[in-house]
Amino acid sequence: MRRANSTTRTNAGRQSTGSRKTNQNYYVEGSAVRKVQTASAKREYERPVYQTRSVHKTKIKAVPMNKGYMAVAVVAFVIVCSVLIGYVNLQSNITSHITTISKLESQLNEMKLANDETYTKIMSSVDLEEIKRIAVNELGMKYAKEGQVVEYTGEGNDYVRQYGELPE
Repeated sequence: MRRANSTTRTNAGRQSTGSRKTNQNYYVEGSAVRKVQTASAKREYERPVYQTRSVHKTKIKAVPMNKGYMAVAVVAFVIVCSVLIGYVNLQSNITSHITTISKLESQLNEMKLANDETYTKIMSSVDLEEIKRIAVNELGMKYAKEGQVVEYTGEGNDYVRQYGELPE
């Protein structure tokens, strides 16, 4: 049930005659309540008609897609797709190369460790006193005397080449 202000209660039983529209609220009992139509409701009704006209104009403007436009759009789409496929291919190649490099680096580190272990075993197994005993007693080697050692200065190389006789 809806109640309006006191001035409209007195007019509850009367109905307006004539073509003049009034913006009055009525006191009505029962389930058949009249809906009050205001100016904003009328505007809401007019909007879909206006939107329908604009949609119709947009449809008219969108229709003239000719074959040239479609060909350019298809070519652009193909170019973009090929560039993206190439990019993904390059990314996968880079990833596989990085994986290969990391495997080779780990293999190199393992080989260096194995090489260092072998070198340490060899150096620890060499007995210099035994080598000196064999060289002096069995092979007849002798220590160098005071004037027999000649020293040369290196020129930055790790070895010296002899192209002629040494001076006495």
